[in-house]
Amino acid sequence: MNDRFNYYCLDKNSGFNKTTRENYERTCVDSLYWIQIKENFEGLSEVLSREFKTDPHICESLTAEETRPRSYLKGNGILVILRGVNLNPGADPEDMVSIRLWIEPDKIISVQNRKIMAVEDIIESIEDNNGPCSAGEFLCEISERLSVRMSDPLGIIDDSIDDLEDKITQLKSEEVRSEISSLRRQVIALRRYLHPQRDALKNLLILKISWISEKEKMILRDVSDRITRYIEDLDSGRERTAVARDELDSKNREQMNKIMYVFSIITVVFLPLGLITGLLGINVGGIPGSENSYAFYFVCLCLGVILLIQIYILRKIKWI
Repeated sequence: MNDRFNYYCLDKNSGFNKTTRENYERTCVDSLYWIQIKENFEGLSEVLSREFKTDPHICESLTAEETRPRSYLKGNGILVILRGVNLNPGADPEDMVSIRLWIEPDKIISVQNRKIMAVEDIIESIEDNNGPCSAGEFLCEISERLSVRMSDPLGIIDDSIDDLEDKITQLKSEEVRSEISSLRRQVIALRRYLHPQRDALKNLLILKISWISEKEKMILRDVSDRITRYIEDLDSGRERTAVARDELDSKNREQMNKIMYVFSIITVVFLPLGLITGLLGINVGGIPGSENSYAFYFVCLCLGVILLIQIYILRKIKWI
């Protein structure tokens, strides 16, 4: 089980430093520790409750399979559940990964199911002796890094919508419709978590938490504002994909109308001609000109004259 846990102890001068479970058990009362749990596993809730003295309700939230971003205060600690885009190789960014945090003045517990690049960034900064120096600073840094890493995937989606709008008249309808559906799914999936994440961060600003300074609340407010801009961009992207789909449908209707127009012209032109040739083709006695060797050419000439008259009339009424 130990390979699933990382322990970091706060040094007021250099920030967090990696340490061991033994050091945590020996000095946990006097120091701020970050216990990073790299993956959820069966029985984790009992471990958190028994060995880290965590409230059972908090344990349940930290180990739940499905979570939405939220935050709430319990005692002198806060539960914060956030989401970040999935930047793991081969993963879809809209398949957002969650990090669950229980933060007290002397203890931080983080639980994740998959690798999160924002957490890896913090670990790297700790190794460079440039990590956060308090529980509030840790919360600000993880929130900010999660939001910053959303920028590139959201920018790619926005660029894809721009390209789609430029190419909508060039690509085949099936290709465009498939691309529009894919982009809409991405936008909806991302917005599903970003909206409650913004609310979770805003909630942190109104909670009375003694160990979060005003400066750190300003940072959280900036992160919340950035996520608000992301949500606005996603709303705009959703509307633009809807407009692109309407434009595609309009283009398809226009093409269908053109086809039906051509068929209508053909029908108007050949219906009288077909009627005449059909009458002359009746296999009964009394067909005029049946004994005349020039009757066929005469009928063809009449059909040609009728055709010219029809074309003249259609041009006159501006059908063609």
